[in-house]
Amino acid sequence: MSSTTSEPLAPVARLTGRPLAVLLVLCGALFLEGIDVAMLNIALPAIRADLGLTTGELQWVMSAYILGYGGFMLLGGRAADLFGRRRVFLVPLVVFLAFSGLGAIATEGWMLIAARVVTGVAAAFMTPAGLSIITTMFAEGAARNRAVLIYSGVGAAGFSIGLVAGGLLTVLGWRWVFIAPVILSALLLALAIPLIPKVGADPAARGRLDVLGAVTITAALVVLVLTIEQAPHTPALLTAAGLVSSAALIAAFVAIERRASHPLVRLGVLRSAPLVRANLGGALLAAAFMGFQFIVVLYLQEFRGWTALETSLAMLVVAIDGILAPTLTPRLVARFGTRRVAAAGFVSAIASYALFLPVASDWTYAAMFPSFLLLGIAYTLAYGPLTIAATDGVVESEQGLASGLLYTASQFGGALGLSIATAVYIAAADAVADPLETYRLALIVPLATAVLALVITVVGRPRRVRRA
Repeated sequence: MSSTTSEPLAPVARLTGRPLAVLLVLCGALFLEGIDVAMLNIALPAIRADLGLTTGELQWVMSAYILGYGGFMLLGGRAADLFGRRRVFLVPLVVFLAFSGLGAIATEGWMLIAARVVTGVAAAFMTPAGLSIITTMFAEGAARNRAVLIYSGVGAAGFSIGLVAGGLLTVLGWRWVFIAPVILSALLLALAIPLIPKVGADPAARGRLDVLGAVTITAALVVLVLTIEQAPHTPALLTAAGLVSSAALIAAFVAIERRASHPLVRLGVLRSAPLVRANLGGALLAAAFMGFQFIVVLYLQEFRGWTALETSLAMLVVAIDGILAPTLTPRLVARFGTRRVAAAGFVSAIASYALFLPVASDWTYAAMFPSFLLLGIAYTLAYGPLTIAATDGVVESEQGLASGLLYTASQFGGALGLSIATAVYIAAADAVADPLETYRLALIVPLATAVLALVITVVGRPRRVRRA
């Protein structure tokens, strides 16, 4: 694999040599994205205390990144197909580095939120480019499946390890959760430049970027999340107007894509039932997890008085997916198929959230441990198979699009789940006298979301098991 060629490279069938080195660098980038989000989650109470943010503003520190990420993911995936996956990976990595540094020096809530928006947009271009490099570098079948499972497993591990790293760094000061990604980004950039081949744009991918479509769908997501987050303190008429506006923007997006000569999303790709189920599953998986983690962190740190380090160590067991996803999940997928393994993951998620629902003020860590363990197993079983199902069978010229669809669904789901859980939490805090009941009511949101995900995953004709 020459690093100077601009011709398409033949897919390889083995994870060895330079392809393996490229895979590890791309895994590092997804690890960076995961650890960045998770570290910030743990640092939220410290950020609130220092900058004086309300619960709604605190939620937007997370949602700003998620909406920038999810809103421009489709544009990023399409850009990777049109302009070359290496370029669309490296340039956003530089932007990610720069604006992580800006977050580290933020002195006002709006500065922090603005920095998170831009880093989210950078990740929206970088992440689908990385996944499409993998899916075009390895031949479809056993080699690609294993590469994708390793990639998704490392990404999940980044999120889990970030929970611990966030606690450790917050002890030094919450700004370190932004400084650490700067250091890691610089290291990845130094490795990626010589390793990732200089392959040009896919010759089968033609046209230009559908910026109007990207802006429309991003606006739809922002309006929807903002409407839900503000619902507890907004008249019903305004909430209804926000929901109608979001629906109108989504309808406008569909109309734009139907008429565009080079659409952001070729709507025909959505005729694949497995692809649609995988994207819905990814959205609901992220929605449940983001809502659950946000409420649990507030419960542990603000209700129970735990430190950020104690909180992160308590949730360390979730990182078990970083060990099991690259080792156990490929074997399970080879034997049982992606959908059965993903369904088992959602069953584990349901059990996790259900066990935490009766949370009490005097719960010991032993009472919480089963929920955290089952959550790690849920991500072990669900995340990788959903990634395979979302990209399997898609032509090479649309691998960036397929990757963008999956990550858009996941990030939109995460933002929506977070905003719904926050809205329920705020409404419950005003309606009930017992603060503990507030957490219990908010925890119903991730539980119901996981149940819906399981139903969607098991509905429809099973796909034939592909054996390695």
